[in-house]
Amino acid sequence: MQLNNYFSQSNGQFVFTRKQASHFAKLVAGDFNPIHDEDSKRFCVPGDLLFSVLLAKAGISQKMRVSFAGMISDNVGLEFRDSECGGLEVTDTNGKLYLTMSREGDNLVDESLAACVAENYVKFSGMNFPHIMVPLMEDSGMMINPERPLVIYESMELNFHHLDFKCPTVELTDSIMDVSGKRGTVTLAFCFKENGEIIGEGKKTMVCSGLREYEQTAVEALVDKFNCRKSEFLSAQAV
Repeated sequence: MQLNNYFSQSNGQFVFTRKQASHFAKLVAGDFNPIHDEDSKRFCVPGDLLFSVLLAKAGISQKMRVSFAGMISDNVGLEFRDSECGGLEVTDTNGKLYLTMSREGDNLVDESLAACVAENYVKFSGMNFPHIMVPLMEDSGMMINPERPLVIYESMELNFHHLDFKCPTVELTDSIMDVSGKRGTVTLAFCFKENGEIIGEGKKTMVCSGLREYEQTAVEALVDKFNCRKSEFLSAQAV
């Protein structure tokens, strides 16, 4: 993954265009959530893109917890700064907070390693829909609104046993969907593996709003729409 293709940096600020953010979501993560479309009225930069840049610039720590505080639009100048509790914050020039990260243990700044870790994690993360979300929705008896599907990244935790690795893969270990009314919380547990050995664990939490009762035909139509959007985009890129 050439991470530099997906953001710009000037005067200490990081900026994402719609095209950069949308192409990262689709080409790197395989994420075709409509809110990452270039022409979306509700457009936002993928949280995984911001996390990837943060990992490359601030380094990989043995223990990291990331919380997302707001949705980032295109062409917003962002700054990484130290927080009072020893972690990091991502804010815009007006001081609006978008992300906080706490970290413990050893820290390693290595952009090539960070890009590899981020790419493998992001590819796993992008499999949320339909591979993971559809079975969870069916089991819970609830589903996202097919007309306005909205799944928002809330937080993630990474815990590496050590930092002596080269390019670990990421595997799902558990998935849970807790529903309260029309709101759902999805938690994905995963592990990092290298040479068959587990070298770390992680957890990702997402929030779904506007849930409704599960309808098989509506879910099938949603999956078909996803597959069509993916096929059309990739075909256009191949021309």
